[in-house]
Amino acid sequence: MYLSRPAKNPARRDPTLLAGVMIGVAIIYLVFVLFLPLFTVFFEALRKGFGDYFRGLADRDALSAIKLTLLIAAIAAPLNTVFGLAAAWCVTKFEFFGKNVLLTLIDLPFSISPVISGLVYVLLYGANGWFGPTLDAWGIQIIFTVTGIVLATTLVTLPFVARELIPLMQGQGTDEEAAAATLGAGGLRTFFLVTLPNIKWGLMYGVLLCTARAMGEFGAVAVVSGKIRGQTATMPLQVEILYNEYNFVAAFAVASLLALFALITLAVKTFLEARFAHELAAQRWR
Repeated sequence: MYLSRPAKNPARRDPTLLAGVMIGVAIIYLVFVLFLPLFTVFFEALRKGFGDYFRGLADRDALSAIKLTLLIAAIAAPLNTVFGLAAAWCVTKFEFFGKNVLLTLIDLPFSISPVISGLVYVLLYGANGWFGPTLDAWGIQIIFTVTGIVLATTLVTLPFVARELIPLMQGQGTDEEAAAATLGAGGLRTFFLVTLPNIKWGLMYGVLLCTARAMGEFGAVAVVSGKIRGQTATMPLQVEILYNEYNFVAAFAVASLLALFALITLAVKTFLEARFAHELAAQRWR
């Protein structure tokens, strides 16, 4: 007895020509928009050899910019991690008045220009701002200092951790937390032994995105920093300063370091996505 082959569904047939065209368009777009600029950064940085490249990175102002960038990221990321965890916990585990308003406020930094974010702090804490004269009388300065840069960077990167955790925790529901509470576990014990292990990969992914954005932020930092070389110039600002001075090799050397950080971030992001997908698949099979 012979079994006939199932007929192919025309609707599921791969449109070979269309697929080839779309793939080709995507590759060409990525080449001109992503790969060619990235190649140009490293080419220009190394155009005069490794000696000039490392001299550009070893410059005192460049080292100061690198240290300041890492410091800002090391402060802003933990602050937004705490906020993101608290906000995601409140939004997904409780019902309260103003919940939709909180979600809107979390997304607000995504919808406004970073320059506006920096300008807000100037209007609040600048010399002629709402609180500037009072702070000046107390000997406190925020604008044109590291404090102002931290505030502006924290605002711009505020949504990343929360927005990674909220959908994840909503999908997981509250069954495990309810079971832990039934067994007598308190709030902190439930969080550290039940909730946190379930969201660890999503949390790390959000922290990674927050850190990457903090290191590359330009607009908000440019407004509040004053671009003081060796003091309040982060790596993106240092690139602009060097480029405007026609010191192209040093500018592209610092830019290549930022690009290298971005490539490392991409590699870690890919790893975290793979682990996260593997863990989700394992949970479905339990």
